[in-house]
Amino acid sequence: MIKMIRLLTLFIGLVLSITSCQQKKETETEHPNIVYILADDLGYGDLSCLNDSSKINTPNLDKLAGQGMIFTDAHSNSAVCTPTRYGTLTGRYAWRTRLKSGVLWGTDGHLINPERTTVASLLKKNGYQTACIGKWHLGLDFAKDSTDTFDFFAPIKNTPNTIGFDYSFIIPSSLDIPPYFYVENDRITATQIDTVDKMAGKAFWRKGLCGNDFKHIEVLPKLTEKAVGFITEQSKIDKTFFLYLPLPAPHTPILPTEEFQGKSNTNEYGDFVLMVDDVVRQIVQALKENGVAENTLIIFTSDNGCSPMADFAELEGLGHDPSYVFRGHKADIFEGGHRVPFITKWPARINAGTSSSEIICATDLLATCSAIVGDTLNNDEGEDSYNILPALLGQKTGRPIREAIVHHSVNGSFSIRKGKWKLEFCPGSGGWSFPRPKKAKELELFPVQLYNLEEDIAEENNLAESNPKLVKELTALMQKYIDEGRSTPGTIQQNEGITVLLKE
Repeated sequence: MIKMIRLLTLFIGLVLSITSCQQKKETETEHPNIVYILADDLGYGDLSCLNDSSKINTPNLDKLAGQGMIFTDAHSNSAVCTPTRYGTLTGRYAWRTRLKSGVLWGTDGHLINPERTTVASLLKKNGYQTACIGKWHLGLDFAKDSTDTFDFFAPIKNTPNTIGFDYSFIIPSSLDIPPYFYVENDRITATQIDTVDKMAGKAFWRKGLCGNDFKHIEVLPKLTEKAVGFITEQSKIDKTFFLYLPLPAPHTPILPTEEFQGKSNTNEYGDFVLMVDDVVRQIVQALKENGVAENTLIIFTSDNGCSPMADFAELEGLGHDPSYVFRGHKADIFEGGHRVPFITKWPARINAGTSSSEIICATDLLATCSAIVGDTLNNDEGEDSYNILPALLGQKTGRPIREAIVHHSVNGSFSIRKGKWKLEFCPGSGGWSFPRPKKAKELELFPVQLYNLEEDIAEENNLAESNPKLVKELTALMQKYIDEGRSTPGTIQQNEGITVLLKE
């Protein structure tokens, strides 16, 4: 009898142990893997699923969209590279930092405070294995020797690993900005440093230092290979993962490999866009082959609008407009500068073939990931980040997720969008399209621009003079966002340095 009781006790204990392990396994795997693919200088109109008139056929992005959800009113928080990346990872507008305009250069120091919560650190805290593979462009602290000369072979401080990434394999900045190195965790991978000369045309890059294992045309394939390897590795050990994959393409240098040359029937830029499309194919295939596609959230977007380096005139001569129906392009305060493709797929939760007109921003990733894992952001975390999970899941909230959204151009000009109204605090583009800031001043244009985007998506009819009350209301809201250091509800936070609303 005693023996039977012991056996029964042992059996019950074994059952409870197995049940506990199963419950733990379910808890560990209920959160989705997250893959965030950030294209570089890809226009809204370049995708055939977003632009019926696109001359570039993007079958893999179209398939992703057909199996998931498209956001038609998605925006980068800036019209250029560095600030968008800052906002994506921190959930905070970059103009709140020392970077009030422009971008960082190759040897500039880190922009993200190591103490600041990022998407990577949040997810790591919640059990994710995290990786950054691709273009960084957020500053690195390269070592210097006793003569204040860079020692590129020494350990690098304030890499992606410092802000929550378990693994990183990056290029320091854009593919046209030296130094040209691969950096794995805190070391460059090169064993020797040489100098490469400047390239011109669509293949443009600047003269500068280059690692002996670095060839510009090989960068996109190599980063893709690393990303696929990370997915495979984490899947084999059954680890939930976050992959931040900021691509260096189709930004200059525009370098389609032989397989893609001439494939788009447009120009070299169109061919390079097809390489980006194929990266998506490879990532989706890796998820499927490793059996993790069903519970993986894929987000595909761009850091800003298309660059004029794509040769708009040449493309438009072929009937293709990278900016679609929007005015302007990369660097501008106009919609073409910051309205971007945004496609999501999560088979377990997102309904296939759906779309959303919700106004969203790149800064919303942090709050959304926080909601996905059931975490809560503190007052000094994600000051400009809104949770878009309800929109992803097709839930009706009865009101817009965001009160308003702030845009920022390359020269530091602001605009604020609330519903159908967009107020731009500059007389021209604030960037590179006509009228550039200097030209706008010469033309003595009205100092601000107000557009009704429901009626005037091309931003042609400035209504500012005839709507002073609305201009005043939106100006006050923008000033509030500046003064309070945040655009989400919460306690007042501090910006770094003075932030000027109107540009001279």
